[in-house]
Amino acid sequence: MKKFMPKLTVALFTAVCVMLTGCSATYTAIKKRNLDVQTKMSDTVFLDPVKAAKRVVFLQIRNTSDKQDIKIKERIKEAIQSKGYRVTDDPDQAHYMIQANILKVGKSDASSSQSALVSGYGSGLVGAAVGASAFGGGNGRIGTGLIGGLIGMAADAMVSDVYFTMITDLQISVRTSGDIEVTENDKATLHQGSSGSKVISSSQQTHWKRYQTRIVSVANKVNLDFNEALPALDTGLVNSISGIF
Repeated sequence: MKKFMPKLTVALFTAVCVMLTGCSATYTAIKKRNLDVQTKMSDTVFLDPVKAAKRVVFLQIRNTSDKQDIKIKERIKEAIQSKGYRVTDDPDQAHYMIQANILKVGKSDASSSQSALVSGYGSGLVGAAVGASAFGGGNGRIGTGLIGGLIGMAADAMVSDVYFTMITDLQISVRTSGDIEVTENDKATLHQGSSGSKVISSSQQTHWKRYQTRIVSVANKVNLDFNEALPALDTGLVNSISGIF
C-alpha cells in the first residue's frame, strides 16, 4: 500500500494545481475584462493665467522610444487650441514652450510603472524583474513542482494580465515679463572610461522659467493587445499635457 502513496500524492497535488490555476485564471479574466487606463504626473505644474494676447505656445514633441509610429503632436496641438491658445512654429513669438519626449512605450508591470513615476523627470528607466520559485526540494518535490509549473504555464498562456506603459518627460517654459531675468546653472558629469569622470558646469541668464514633470500612462486588461492599448495611452498623454493650460 505504501508504494502507492507517492503516486497518490502527486495525483492529489496535480488536481489541486489544476483547481487553483483554473480559479486564478478565471478570477483574472473576470476582474481585468475591461480596459483600465490611468495617467499620472510625478509633479503638479501650476501656470499663472495670462491675457489672451500672451496665449501663444511653441510645441516640440520628441519620441526616442522604439515605437516610432506614434504621431501625437497634432492631437496635443488641437487640444491646446480648443482652450483658446494659438500654436506657433516660432519660439520667439511664444509665451509658453512645451517640450516633451516620449521615452518608453511597451509592456511593463504595475511596480515598474510606479517606480518610473516616483523617480520623476529625467531619471533612468529600469526594466521589471521577473522571479520564479519552485516547490521545496528533493526529486519528488521537483517533479510535483514541474507539474504545477507546466499547469501554470498553460493557464498563463490562455489568460495573461497585461500592462502597457507610456513614459514621457515634459518641460514647460514660461517667458518672464519686462526686465526679469532667470539664472540657469547647469552641471553635467562626463564619464572618462570606466574609472574617471569630468564635471562641467555653466551659468547663463535667460527669460524663461522652467517647469519639469514626468507623465506615466498605464493601460491594463486581460490579454491586452498593443493596438488596443495605444489609442487610450495617447489620449491620456494629450489630456495630461493640455490639462495644464
